[in-house]
Amino acid sequence: VKNADTLPKGGTMYDLVIKGGTVILEDGETVTDVAVTDGKIAAIGADLEGTETIDATGLVVSPGMIDGHAHITDPGGGYRDGWEGYLTGTAACAKGGITSIVEMPLNQVPATTNGERLAIKEAAGAGKLRVDVASLGGLTPYNLDGGIQELADGGVVGYKAFVASCGDRTIPDNGDFEDVDDYSLWEGMRQIAKTGKVLDVHCENAPITNKLGALAKAAGKGKVSDYVATRPPFTEAEAVRRVIFFAKQTGCRVNICHCTCKEAVAEVIAAQQEGYDITCETCPHYLYFTTDELDAIGNITKCSPPIRDKAQQDALWKLLADGAISMVVSDHSPCTPDLKAPENAFDAWGGISGIQNCMDVMYDEMVQKRGMIAALFAKFMSTNVADRFGLADKGRIEVGKDADFCLIEPNSPYTLQAEDLEYKNKITPYIGRTIGCQVARTILRGETTYAKGEGVCKDFPGKFVK
Repeated sequence: VKNADTLPKGGTMYDLVIKGGTVILEDGETVTDVAVTDGKIAAIGADLEGTETIDATGLVVSPGMIDGHAHITDPGGGYRDGWEGYLTGTAACAKGGITSIVEMPLNQVPATTNGERLAIKEAAGAGKLRVDVASLGGLTPYNLDGGIQELADGGVVGYKAFVASCGDRTIPDNGDFEDVDDYSLWEGMRQIAKTGKVLDVHCENAPITNKLGALAKAAGKGKVSDYVATRPPFTEAEAVRRVIFFAKQTGCRVNICHCTCKEAVAEVIAAQQEGYDITCETCPHYLYFTTDELDAIGNITKCSPPIRDKAQQDALWKLLADGAISMVVSDHSPCTPDLKAPENAFDAWGGISGIQNCMDVMYDEMVQKRGMIAALFAKFMSTNVADRFGLADKGRIEVGKDADFCLIEPNSPYTLQAEDLEYKNKITPYIGRTIGCQVARTILRGETTYAKGEGVCKDFPGKFVK
């Protein structure tokens, strides 16, 4: 048993003991007990005793998911007040087995692009968190004069930039996010390199995808599959190559967001082989859905980059198994139902609500259906995210780490219904899908935030992590 040589011997009474579960440790699974004191993992071993005991017999005890890519729209700034806020967003996290998120600097208004705006965001979340929240700061053309350093001083764990088009320019005073031009990307990377933090980048070639989209719409096309066709894999791969080239010039550490195609991941692999600090992530919806399903489901499947065909999905699964992709993240990007309602897919909001169903869907798809070892599942969903963003207290079931757990009931299929969702707007492409396991309990620093049959906790034990 991992850490057995450091464990207390007999007679110790812990605050909490999770007994008899199949515990996912870094070097494999073992049926054992896990003890918690003062919110930290205090011991791992047999016959531990606690003031409180949770019987985990028949359950898988995984590190709580750290979602490395989540959008919470709080504050809405009068523009997006009906979108996902901290109350519902972090409730969905808790029900889905997530204990921490790395929150993007958009789509809240104002966007998180300087120290003052970081403080505004944290004030909006005060007393509303059921998970821990680590924040990314933004890199935009308008915050190069001090904003990057202010965000570092404020405790962000990294940064985010778009080379694809983004943001609503009608929101005054640079209130919304904005994609970078080449100069802003280069200069921002130089500044971020000095902080030592990671830059997340959304990679798509904006001039090509924007023009292809306009031409398709003008030609009367409007299905989701038509939208997908205007964002071919080479437009993603080209942007990844350009971002990596800039990283080589500046020394900036980079994570390529939500990779959807083998060509994009190939660029990351090549950079890693040259010794550069480049990683990449993908998302459950790219591993679960394929293009040929999208028109039947509708605009709720529209996202950027788009969901691709079965051949690309198969390639992603192989690249994940080979370790070329480091993280699986939600890219939870919800909106109000009206923004998904236009008849023409090109007019609909691009983003998928999926944060509540990352752990159950991915445990089912990775471990139960494809036979991937559970230790790899935990790496992709938690450990690698913690390591990439410097969350030293999280990501592993190991003595001294935060007592963050997701207890999974394996081989227990259920069909997701809209009423199961904690989202403010109960829309997701997973509704009606049968998922082959369930989250039985979520524990954040020793405190249960969700229990099957009881629901989400009433209090708010989450905090902003610096």
